Amino acid sequence: QVQLVESGGGLVQAGGSLRLSCAASGRTFSSYTMGWFRQAPGKEREFVAAIRRIGAYLYSADYADSVKGRFTISRDAAKNTVYLQMNSLKPEDTAVYYCAARDGTITVLTTEYDYWGQGTQVTVSS
Repeated sequence: QVQLVESGGGLVQAGGSLRLSCAASGRTFSSYTMGWFRQAPGKEREFVAAIRRIGAYLYSADYADSVKGRFTISRDAAKNTVYLQMNSLKPEDTAVYYCAARDGTITVLTTEYDYWGQGTQVTVSS
């Protein structure tokens, strides 16, 4: 049974940092694209970042314009875990953050991801 379990969310003041983790189980995701999405109240789920292995020690990553320079996605293949380091947080980053996986190249489309976690709440106060 495939599971993606997010953790690390919480309440933080604007300008602060959080690191989200997504632990994958049930299969090896080393060749999968792993992504982070978020959904704020009343809004559609949106792409945040994604990462995919393209070589033995090489990874390709993509970011939404709204988080470039502030967020960093990374993965630990040995732990089957992907991380999202979020710095310089803003109130508009407040959302439920979801981890997702797909057997394919990086895409921003939520419909193209095969597996999803249950989400973790991130709240940024002003």
